[in-house]
Amino acid sequence: MFTSNIFTSKDGKNISYLLTIPDGADTSKESLPLIMFLHGAGERGTNTDKLRVYAVPKIFTSPDCPYRAVTLSPQCPEGETFLNNMDRVKELLDYITDECNIDKDRISCTGLSMGGFGTFEIAMQYPETFCAIAPVCGGGMEWRGVYLAKMPVWAFHGVLDCSVKCLHSIEMVEAINTRGGKAKLTLYPDLPHNCWNRAYEEDELIPWLLSQKK
Repeated sequence: MFTSNIFTSKDGKNISYLLTIPDGADTSKESLPLIMFLHGAGERGTNTDKLRVYAVPKIFTSPDCPYRAVTLSPQCPEGETFLNNMDRVKELLDYITDECNIDKDRISCTGLSMGGFGTFEIAMQYPETFCAIAPVCGGGMEWRGVYLAKMPVWAFHGVLDCSVKCLHSIEMVEAINTRGGKAKLTLYPDLPHNCWNRAYEEDELIPWLLSQKK
């Protein structure tokens, strides 16, 4: 089951979002894990149908989705990035966490491209919130990697990526591990920017996220 809604943050900003809940789940009686997904730049706006084209929303809105978890996909407003919407996204996440009785020890985040950068950033800003993150073709401010030293991190990147160089993921993973972390990185030597299809649909990214717990 999936629904599209609009969330109004405390500062009056509207954010569209897509929410999926497993068929037959009663969130008032069952505390499920949550995966938050942050999309790429091409899916910005207010039409949440665009979110269902790739990755987590595509998989979890499918009628034969094999996973039992709630997913939250905030939609970044047109012309903006997740980096200047972090507080609003976190506010939405907190609202859904309470509204859907989410297991707070099993909240993870993943995202691709612009959302890969957003995944690194929101986890560095709110490391106590997430049990794990999986940024795909993203990057971040590696000098802040210390904030992710205690968090499971699995990054993915195509070596042939000309839009976001794979060096961004390499430097983030190295920075985390230099500071005592155990981040891992999967590089696809034959893939360009859109490595997300293989990451989400062929590798064990989603089962890995759902296996994590604080």
